[in-house]
Amino acid sequence: MPEPTDPFVIEPRIASQTHTLADGRELIYFDDVDSSLPETRLPDARELAARPPTASMRQDVLTGDWVSIAAARQNRVMLPPADLDPLAPASPTNPSEIPDQYDVAVFENKSPSFGPLLADDNQPEGVEDLATIGIGRTRTSVGRCEVVAFSPASTGSFGALSRTRARTVIEAWARRTHALSQFDAIAQVFPFENRGEQIGVTLHHPHGQIYSYPYITPRTQRLIDSVEQYGPSLFADVLASEQAGERVLLQGEHWTAFVPFAARWPVEIHMMPHRHVPDFAGTTLEERDELAVLYLRLLRGVDALYDTPTPYIAAWHQAPTRVHRDDIRLHLQITSPRRGADRLKYLAGSEAAMGAWIGDIPPETTAANLRAAIARADEENPV
Repeated sequence: MPEPTDPFVIEPRIASQTHTLADGRELIYFDDVDSSLPETRLPDARELAARPPTASMRQDVLTGDWVSIAAARQNRVMLPPADLDPLAPASPTNPSEIPDQYDVAVFENKSPSFGPLLADDNQPEGVEDLATIGIGRTRTSVGRCEVVAFSPASTGSFGALSRTRARTVIEAWARRTHALSQFDAIAQVFPFENRGEQIGVTLHHPHGQIYSYPYITPRTQRLIDSVEQYGPSLFADVLASEQAGERVLLQGEHWTAFVPFAARWPVEIHMMPHRHVPDFAGTTLEERDELAVLYLRLLRGVDALYDTPTPYIAAWHQAPTRVHRDDIRLHLQITSPRRGADRLKYLAGSEAAMGAWIGDIPPETTAANLRAAIARADEENPV
C-alpha cells in the first residue's frame, strides 16, 4: 500500500497576500524568500465591465466527453507588443491585469473555460451526474481557470527562471492545488505551461495556468482504467522499471525524470516523485526544493536540443480531488512536436481521428539526445 499522504505544509518564508481585482476576480501575490518588494500593493484602479457569463458544456454522446463552449475566449489578447503586455505590472500606459510589482502572481482568468457558478439552474450535480450519457445534455462549466505569471519579465519561460523564483512558482502550485481542491464542485486540478507559438500560446510573457474541472478528465479516466486492470502498484512499478533502464535523464533523492517506454511525441519526458504523492499539496518542502533544481535542469536541456527554443506543453497530472488518491501519483508529462531543428510533428489521420499513435523517433534515441543536451545546458547555465 502507498504511504499515507503528508499533511499539507507551506514554506513560511514565501509570503502570499490576496487582493480583489476591479471586477471581483481574485489575485494572489507570492513573494520570493529574498524578495525586496513591499508588503503593501496597489489596488486595481481600472473600471472593468462585469464578468462574462460562465461558459456552458455540451456532452459528446459518442464518447461521454464534455466540451466546454467558451465563446468569450475569442476576445482574448493575441500576442500583444511588450508595452501592452497584460501580465506585466501595471503602468500609466498599460493598465494590465496585475496592478503592482510582483515576483509571482496568480489570478482568475478574465475569459475562463470553467468559471464561477452564477445565477443558474443547470449546474453539474457531481461526477455521477456528469458520467451519465444522454443526447443533448448540457451543464454550466463550473470550475476555475487561473493564470500563473512566473515573472514580471515580458518574455521567457519557466526554464529561464532563477532557482529561487522556480521554488516560488512550485510553492504557488502546491498552495493553489490545496485551496482549489476544497471546492465541492471541483473534481480535478491541473497546473500546466504552454510554451511557444507552435503550441498556440497567445502571450510571450512567461506564465502557466491552472485549470480546475468539474469532472475527471478523459486522460485521467483512462489512467484509472489502467490502475483497475493492473493494480494499485502501477506507478511504483513503472518508476522502478524506468529507473532500471536506459531512458533515465535525471535522478535525485526525491524525483526521477525519464523518457517513457512508449513515448508518443518526438520529445516526451515524464517525471515522478519516488514515493506516492497524489498532488502538489501532498509534497514535502524537501521534495519541492529538489524539484526546483531538477525541473530547471530538465527544461534548460529541452531548450538545448537545438539552436532555438523548443515549443512544449508541460502538464502536471494530479489525482482527482476525492477519488483514487491512493493509487494515482503526481507526475509531469512534457511533450513537444519538434522532431528536428526545422520539423514539427502534426497530428494527422491516424492520431487525430483514431487516437492510434505512430512514433517518429525511438524513445532510447530521444533519451540519449536529451541527456547530452542537459549536460550542455548544465555546463553553460548551471542552476
